[in-house]
Amino acid sequence: MHSAPVGIALGLVVGKQLGIFSLCFLAVKSGITSLPKGMTFPRLYGTAALCGIGFTMSLFIGGLAFSGAAPDFDERIGIISGSILSGVIGYIVLRRSLASESGTE
Repeated sequence: MHSAPVGIALGLVVGKQLGIFSLCFLAVKSGITSLPKGMTFPRLYGTAALCGIGFTMSLFIGGLAFSGAAPDFDERIGIISGSILSGVIGYIVLRRSLASESGTE
């Protein structure tokens, strides 16, 4: 397996979660903004994880960066696996945070 699909998947799963959550966390903690009513940090993390679902721009950038007009099969595997993993992580985190806060875990 080439390193490109692994990098793409890690960028979608780790990079987006880390970037979105940490920037929002710092903005809230520094007082620039506040969390909306009903939003908690676990829910915010679950939402950041769901942001890793990204087919359109990933396919576009993969096509430009690696091979030309359309991404290769390897890049598509990285995009699909990263998006699926992000969706699963986001679903699990949100389901647990919503269940624990409503008392129906």
